[in-house]
Amino acid sequence: MSSIITGEAVVLELRPASFGGRALGLFIDVACHGVLLVAILIGLTSAGGDLDEAAERALVLCSVVFCLVVVPVAVETLSRGSSLGKLATGLRVVREDGGAIRFRHAVIRGLTGFLEIYLTLGGLALAVSLFNDKSRRLGDLMAGTYAVRSRVPVERAVPIFVPPWLRAWVESADIGRLPDATVRRAAQFLRQAGRMTPLSRAGLAASIATELAAYVAPPPPPGTGPEDYLSAVVAERRQRELIRLTRSRRRNADVGERLQRLPFTG
Repeated sequence: MSSIITGEAVVLELRPASFGGRALGLFIDVACHGVLLVAILIGLTSAGGDLDEAAERALVLCSVVFCLVVVPVAVETLSRGSSLGKLATGLRVVREDGGAIRFRHAVIRGLTGFLEIYLTLGGLALAVSLFNDKSRRLGDLMAGTYAVRSRVPVERAVPIFVPPWLRAWVESADIGRLPDATVRRAAQFLRQAGRMTPLSRAGLAASIATELAAYVAPPPPPGTGPEDYLSAVVAERRQRELIRLTRSRRRNADVGERLQRLPFTG
């Protein structure tokens, strides 16, 4: 997975496309371009019977450039990095900073692609893609782009709840002074705990629980595990915040209704 930090200090996690996925998408695109070229050539053959040999060669050359360069560039520009093959394989071309490609990126990729895909029968693209970590072909290296997976499996949401044996304690506990940053760390830990090694999971849970314990009173019942403690505190604070926001919204609505009923004077 590739992490990109934007100018707003937001971390983007993008998954580069695999070599197999890129190869399959490229094969589909090449097949579509080939079918389009054959269809155009058949149409020119049937409609241009009176043309001389030079005109026929010019039309064939224009058809080849149109199908193998103009069409790929136009499709990638209008779809902002996609194509029929990439849609079928769940891929999309982006800039190195994670943004959508523009016309100049598509032009560079299209012109270079004609060389490395068609003139070398894909040999150059294959050789370059095998020797970099993001399976980038020569056109990607020159344009500053690479392919990412646009369809990724959605992670299952991890429920955060109060364990039944801690419900009576946490409902009467004072948790109003909890720092927002610490609570966010605890919630993030609970969502990602299943992907941690047991040793790291236990150590981080104990560290965050110790940090929260300085703001929670009274302490939990003896024998409470760090993860149960974190789950109870985070879930109860979320519930209290929801109740507070609901009451505040209701009060604001009541005040608005009263203001609307006030007599208006000229």
